[in-house]
Parts: sequence; structure tokens; C-alpha cells
Amino acid sequence: MSKIIRVLFMVIVSMAITIVLITIASIGDNHETSLPKSLVVKPFPKRVSRFLAENKNPRAAADHCKKDDEICYILEGKNSTCCNNKCMDLSDDKHNCGACKNKCKFTSSCCGGECVNLAYDKRHCGSCGNKCMPGGYCIYGLCNYA
Repeated sequence: MSKIIRVLFMVIVSMAITIVLITIASIGDNHETSLPKSLVVKPFPKRVSRFLAENKNPRAAADHCKKDDEICYILEGKNSTCCNNKCMDLSDDKHNCGACKNKCKFTSSCCGGECVNLAYDKRHCGSCGNKCMPGGYCIYGLCNYA
């Protein structure tokens, strides 16, 4: 019988300590307490849902240019143009290459506003602006391969 009383006493004491610590933690950081800092429990920070934590488009101010190329020129740079109510760089955008809604084929890339095949174009061999030597050729994106 005495073992049951001891266990019951330990449970009651531990519950009392837990209640005191939770109450102190809920008071907040603004109020001074006489407990040492090691015994003060701080509340958990509020969780933010993943939906609210999404990153927004960094060009949000330029997302609504309303066919005004000057806004895009000021915010994005000289090659930027208003396409489909968004500022686009026509020199390297695969879906707006050289002009709005001018899509490059699946195997092509946009280099300087022109759709090119990087595997076989001597002026853009393997990457934009990578020129092969005069008289050379581009195969599989490598100059003078073989």
C-alpha cells in the first residue's frame, strides 16, 4: 500500500511542476520571473502553412505590364518586352524568342533572339555564343568533333 502512495505522490508532484512551468512559459518574455533561465520553457513558434510560405515571383512588380514596354525596359533591362502581360527577355526566352509567342522547337534554344540548334550551329555550338573556328563545323555541340 505504501508503494502505491509513493507513486501517486510522485505523479502529483511532477504534474504540479509541469503546470507551473507551462504557466510561466505562457506569461511570455515580457515578464520577469524568479526561476533560472534553464527552467523557463519558451512556447513553440507558430507554424506557417506551406501554402503561405511559398515564394512569390521576384518580378511581381513587372507581372502586369499591360502592353507597356517602357515598364519592362526600366525594371528588367533593355532586351525586356511586354509579352502576355509579363516582362520577358526576348533574347533568351525559349517561349518568346525574338518576338512574343515565338516558340522554339523542342530541340532548339533561344540565342540572341534566334532559335538555333546548339548541336549543329557553328555560331552557337553547345552553348549560346560559342563560335567554331572559321571553316570548322559543329557536331553534337562540339566544334570539329572527330
